[in-house]
Amino acid sequence: MKYQFPKNFLWGASTSAHQVEGNTSNDWTEWEKNNASRLAKESRGKFGHLPNWKEIEKEATDLNNYISGRACDHYNRYREDFDLAKSLGHNAHRFSIEWSRIEPEEGKFDEREIEHYRQVLIALKERGLEPFVTLWHWTNPLWVSKDGGWENKKTTARFLRYAERITKEYKNLVKFWMPLNEPGTYIGMGYLQGAFPPQKKLGLFSANCAFKNLMSAYGKTYHLIHKQNPDASVGISHYAVYMLPYKNHIWNKLLVKVLDYIRNWRFLDSINDTNDFIGIQYYHTDNIKWSPFFDGKWGFIDTKNSNSWTTDVGWDIYPEGIYHFLKRAQKYKKPIYITENGIADKKDFQREKFIKESLKQIARAIGEGADVRGYFYWSLLDNFEWDKGFWPRFGLVEINYETLERKPRSSAYAYKKIIEANEIIE
Repeated sequence: MKYQFPKNFLWGASTSAHQVEGNTSNDWTEWEKNNASRLAKESRGKFGHLPNWKEIEKEATDLNNYISGRACDHYNRYREDFDLAKSLGHNAHRFSIEWSRIEPEEGKFDEREIEHYRQVLIALKERGLEPFVTLWHWTNPLWVSKDGGWENKKTTARFLRYAERITKEYKNLVKFWMPLNEPGTYIGMGYLQGAFPPQKKLGLFSANCAFKNLMSAYGKTYHLIHKQNPDASVGISHYAVYMLPYKNHIWNKLLVKVLDYIRNWRFLDSINDTNDFIGIQYYHTDNIKWSPFFDGKWGFIDTKNSNSWTTDVGWDIYPEGIYHFLKRAQKYKKPIYITENGIADKKDFQREKFIKESLKQIARAIGEGADVRGYFYWSLLDNFEWDKGFWPRFGLVEINYETLERKPRSSAYAYKKIIEANEIIE
């Protein structure tokens, strides 16, 4: 059987500045310093149930694992990394610009850093890699976070000033812009679960303020970019979670219906007039269960996953979920790019299968009319995975964090074969 992809399909991988560049100075680097010891101590309780705990225990219990430091040193080695991407068949690459580098002090732009990212874009162009540029991937300059972060309405105007400078500087080098990365995840993890900075658990009022300001920033940036370049394509990345009702019970069905709208569709509905394309980021599925005694994962909501196929971080893998999501996303009548889809798999035992099964479901949706135009695996490199640190290995390219040696995994070459054929044959 053939699973085919459209002509001129974009194939690549994604990264984000804070996770790969190294030596950043933003609200996350400060948060790491204040929380590394706690995260190391809590790791056994969070991850001790995983089958691979003995293999990750040394890293997960080491506080240095939670300090991004030099990360992959991609800031200095981006040309080498793009050479690897090209050698692996990629024709596109998604990355983010670090706001804290561009504007380390309010209103003061660093010309050297602006030139750095210009060289990054030129390096991509020289290698035939189409840039997808994210302007904000969860990290904020220290001066922004110290003045209320996204809860402060001023942050919208400040972001717009940064976005205007960047998009004007690079308008001849970039067609595809993504002003924000997964704002819903940022709000959920930072203001509801309290796992990410600013670490406000169940801060509903703060969460609402921050989300409104983010959405305002997105909409204004969309119009700003089109004013500068009418031919630009502007979209947003959205974290999609496919959910199933546990044992098909009626209460669980109702929960899934409500959660599905809140998590997956309300956000896309609200921005459909300011979206040239939809960026979908899909990793796993959840089996949702009503928890009447409020002792579930999220109070009265719990997850009871099958754990039949899981990643190194314990996420349930269900590639068919992306097919169902793409089919429903057709209603927006917009081009779709899979801007993140990946697996934590240090030994590289499951990644090839994960990529193939995911792409088969994407091809299936395309065959039924979904306008999917590109796929970006997460991630090109092993990287710093936020509050989990370095131990989860998502990369097509393995990083030796002691020597910084890069080594493409066998799954990277399996992905290359798919790219070269522009199809999967079984």
